[in-house]
Amino acid sequence: MGQGGIAQRPSDPEAEEPPDGPAQARRRRRLLPWKHKRDLTPAQLRRRRLTVRGALGVGVICVGSLAWSIGDALTYPGSDSNAARLAEWARDHELGFVVNELEDLQYKLNPPKVGGSLPADALARMKATAPAGPAPAHVAAQPLIPARAPMRPLVKPALAGEGVYRTLASAHGEPVVQGTYVRPDAEHTSYEAAVAWISGKYARFQLHPGFREPGETFDVPPTIPKGQRKGLVATWNGGFRITDGGSRGGFYLDGKTAGTLRDGAASEVFYRDGSVKIGVWGRDVRKTPDVVGIRQCLELMVDGGKVVPDINDDSKWGVSDQGGMFVPRSGVGVTAKGDIVMVVGQALNARSLANLMQRAGAVRAMPLDMNRAWPSFMSYDGSHDPSNPKPTNILDFEDPPDRYYVQATRDFVAVYAR
Repeated sequence: MGQGGIAQRPSDPEAEEPPDGPAQARRRRRLLPWKHKRDLTPAQLRRRRLTVRGALGVGVICVGSLAWSIGDALTYPGSDSNAARLAEWARDHELGFVVNELEDLQYKLNPPKVGGSLPADALARMKATAPAGPAPAHVAAQPLIPARAPMRPLVKPALAGEGVYRTLASAHGEPVVQGTYVRPDAEHTSYEAAVAWISGKYARFQLHPGFREPGETFDVPPTIPKGQRKGLVATWNGGFRITDGGSRGGFYLDGKTAGTLRDGAASEVFYRDGSVKIGVWGRDVRKTPDVVGIRQCLELMVDGGKVVPDINDDSKWGVSDQGGMFVPRSGVGVTAKGDIVMVVGQALNARSLANLMQRAGAVRAMPLDMNRAWPSFMSYDGSHDPSNPKPTNILDFEDPPDRYYVQATRDFVAVYAR
């Protein structure tokens, strides 16, 4: 009680103000500072209009630029799938971590099947082609290139035709390219891997750039154009990306270098005489006047005829798909005689890829690209049209067999008969 017994008003002036009084209005203004246009002066109204139009203009430009950028990624030349194009776009725009997380989630939700049998088409493919046998009657009894001895399968008992080499591409009646199919390990028996062998003596090898990877301008085209296909017997894919550092190495062609050639990197090295070598840069191979092309990717998986000791180090063999994941992978190696072996598989981890290359006879072998969009091996049949031989995928991935007859996104290797 105050003086004279009269009750005093509270000291807080907002305590007794009505809900719609001045205090509530002030709170509304703090939370919702946007004023109705009838409460604005003409000058304020003009400023608001300019601000709104500017914001809308910036928004339209941003959305338009994004749409143009994605549209360009979806429409550039080549046969890449939309999924591959969007993934590449994301990686080019600093969103690779998003792609990695999505691929990791997809793998967790749909892990490769354990056990089971090969599907009917794979079984038929394994059985269908006759093994590379005696030379045709018009060829000398002793062929220059003998049929490869069967590859010892990794799963027992072996299926009909498993590990048996057959001719994939011939030249002058000789089986220059031979291949076989095997199951990759004793657990993933419903998947297959393909192994190709190419004569190092009777073939010549050419490195091609991709028009986006490594992205430089070279005299060698990012395709095999008409007029340059005669004698073509095989092609295979390149390695991890150079431009984002994923390959941990460089690319060299036509006297130009993309990325950085790194000592210790696994390297495909192409020479002026059409030969190719595979080894450690700075140890087995180095830049000499007769080198015309170099493609580096990670480190050797097979060295001295043995799988490298750290093959189980997941971090070394992929970013989005680590070395322990069973995903589509590819790799290439060289035998003690200088022949080339190339492996592609549907469900391989780093160790099973290395095991296959070593069992196929590689004394040194390196990883190439991975995931369904990039591994490839095609053989070519020129018997009907020597100037435009027909391509065939050794295994079906995302791209059609003529992927290198159109503009290729990434670098690749073309092989011609001598």
